[in-house]
Amino acid sequence: MENPFDWIVLKSRHIVKDKWISVRSDTCQMPNGTIVDPYYVLEYPTWINVVALTKNQEVILVKQYRHGLRKTILELPSGAVEIKDVLPLEAAKRELLEETGYTSSNFIQTGILSPNPANHNNLTHCFLATDVELVSDLKLDATEQIDVVLLPLEKVIEGIDNGILLQTLHISSLLFALKKLGKVQFS
Repeated sequence: MENPFDWIVLKSRHIVKDKWISVRSDTCQMPNGTIVDPYYVLEYPTWINVVALTKNQEVILVKQYRHGLRKTILELPSGAVEIKDVLPLEAAKRELLEETGYTSSNFIQTGILSPNPANHNNLTHCFLATDVELVSDLKLDATEQIDVVLLPLEKVIEGIDNGILLQTLHISSLLFALKKLGKVQFS
């Protein structure tokens, strides 16, 4: 069923198309007849984020350099759903193991987010993994340099005000996990 607010795409072409990002330029017609040209859309693969907790209620974080910000920051284990991943859950398990060496048999999806519905076409699936255990060494890509950091959950929560996590999708994933864990409630 069509929504009366939906735009009609009249023409579409890729400006950039590679492994990590595609930039598409659309010519669109709004319901009132106004033509929007160009409208740029960033095409990304589906992403996943994992809030991983040890039996001691420590959060597994990854410390890595992020060139867009030109800073080394703490983040949740995260990544893209790859073709070999049939489901986002498989990507979450794979990314957690590759980036941290930790795994668990207790994964639950806590939410789905749109990074930026104005111009991104992808979704981010958020997961909570509990009782994670260290089972292997890191298996990093050539472009990854990661230190694994374990912080008590309470310290991570307290540190949000001080910018311990800067990535907004990761903070949202943490909120979903805290809600699932009964540590935050909405009325």
